[in-house]
Amino acid sequence: MGTFALVFFGVGAIVADQFLRTGGNAQAGMGLLGVALAQGLAVGIMVTALGHISGGHFNPAVTVGFWVTRRFSTFDTLAYGIAQAGGAVAAAYLVRRLPFDAWSAVQLGAPDLARGFSRTNGMILEGVLTFFLVFVYFATSMGERGVFNKISGFAIGLTVTIGVLAGGPYTGAAMNPARALGPAVAANHWTNHGIYWIGPLAGSVAAAWMYDTLFSPKS
Repeated sequence: MGTFALVFFGVGAIVADQFLRTGGNAQAGMGLLGVALAQGLAVGIMVTALGHISGGHFNPAVTVGFWVTRRFSTFDTLAYGIAQAGGAVAAAYLVRRLPFDAWSAVQLGAPDLARGFSRTNGMILEGVLTFFLVFVYFATSMGERGVFNKISGFAIGLTVTIGVLAGGPYTGAAMNPARALGPAVAANHWTNHGIYWIGPLAGSVAAAWMYDTLFSPKS
């Protein structure tokens, strides 16, 4: 449900922005800020609503971070990944099914690189953005000093928002392999898709290792 909401509202905001701009009126669209807020609010609200049930893992990169620090078993990691991918693909197909005239023009929100932005730079940027997202997730939700029930969803949602604001024009700022996978499957748009797995997963492993090694509360 959490990953479904992220993709449905995030992709829906991108498609709505393009729809509003149809006809050449650039001022009618929501712009980057509107898209960033839609994705950040979706993540923040769903983490707050569902965090006490599942931990609020709506991102395979977060789950992999828990796996490499031995907080998740391999079975749980795979099970979460399947659920996340399924929710993302279902949401993207639902957006495609709705009568949005602009979906084909934006590949249903599937992220891609800006013109002139290399694949190496794309992986670095996605890795850095995901590093901070996963680090904030660990820092606000782990251990007795974690503040999961207080501000975790708010902090994680804001991190997604600033990530989209900073990286959206260049890579789409997916920061989430499932967020990239759902629209790619529904729109059959696979250009540079590997970047949105390699970069985020590398950033996640680095963030999880750093937090676990340097900052994790020890009993």
